[in-house]
Amino acid sequence: MTIWMNFLRSLLLTIIFSFVAPMFLVGSILLTVSLMGHIPVLQTVTEAISTPIMQFLAIFGSGNAIGGLFTISLTCSFVGGLFDTYAYYRCQILR
Repeated sequence: MTIWMNFLRSLLLTIIFSFVAPMFLVGSILLTVSLMGHIPVLQTVTEAISTPIMQFLAIFGSGNAIGGLFTISLTCSFVGGLFDTYAYYRCQILR
């Protein structure tokens, strides 16, 4: 029973961190670009950087950038869960 609880705890933490990591990554990039946009000299550069990022996210979100970010985050959490399951399986086999 303890093995299953350890596995489920590990799986849950992996899924949560794999979901949050892309949000922090994209959010920090957009926040940095947004803050750089307040400098008058860099306004055109920051607009040229942020527009393609938002368009890329909108592709995965059916026209909505936030939906695209959630889609990418869900995909990363699914892949992270699969990887954690594989690693747990390999660890049990090699014991």
